[in-house]
Amino acid sequence: MERLQKVIAQAGIASRRKSEELIKEGRVKVNGKVVTELGLKVSSSDRVEVNGIQIEKEEPVYFLLYKPRGVISSVNDEKGRKVVTDFFQHFKERIFPVGRLDYDTSGLLVLTNDGEFANLLMHPKSEIDKVYVAKVKGIPSKENLRKLEKGIRLEDGKTAPARVKLLSADNKKQSAIVEITIHEGRNRQVRRMFEAIGHDVLKLKRERYAFLTLNGLKTGDARELTPHEVKQLRALGIGTAKKNS
Repeated sequence: MERLQKVIAQAGIASRRKSEELIKEGRVKVNGKVVTELGLKVSSSDRVEVNGIQIEKEEPVYFLLYKPRGVISSVNDEKGRKVVTDFFQHFKERIFPVGRLDYDTSGLLVLTNDGEFANLLMHPKSEIDKVYVAKVKGIPSKENLRKLEKGIRLEDGKTAPARVKLLSADNKKQSAIVEITIHEGRNRQVRRMFEAIGHDVLKLKRERYAFLTLNGLKTGDARELTPHEVKQLRALGIGTAKKNS
């Protein structure tokens, strides 16, 4: 017997938190009856429906995608734009991205159908490093880079301390390449951080997520994570969450 929201999450429908919202909204039925209270436990013999569709527990799958620019980090888009799951149409599992990368940002993105795993990695207490390389307009001063390192005030609050490294500067073109490591996942966070110090981001790429890299992949390529990588990510998420609880 397992909690209903966990069963929904494991079926790849949504994260644990989103599954709880679906239950509260009356969009879940167990054996034909609407369930709106959390805590109900179900067995493999119970019929569970979400939005009128019976769920089936899938084997968990885990992928790494080199997301190109101009692709939405979602499973669908009402405007008909290309989404990250379009790269996995030959798989029957209903996968979804862990977090997101902006439309104009390329780089490493993890996808899975394991809602529990995704929720663990995205939890605010799971301080998993995300390494970005940004091409910015102008050349940031040491003082401004230190502001990013210490945390900078944005409209949705001050950012956590970051690690920042100026990789190169082009005085002729008045642009610079900067590596920045953060562990938060706010909307357009890296772009907004650079805008706050007066340097618009011209190009942005996520090069590393925890210990995962894009080595051996070209833009649009994907590969399955190894069981050891999944185990490492899970341990990393649990470890940092415990440390910060």
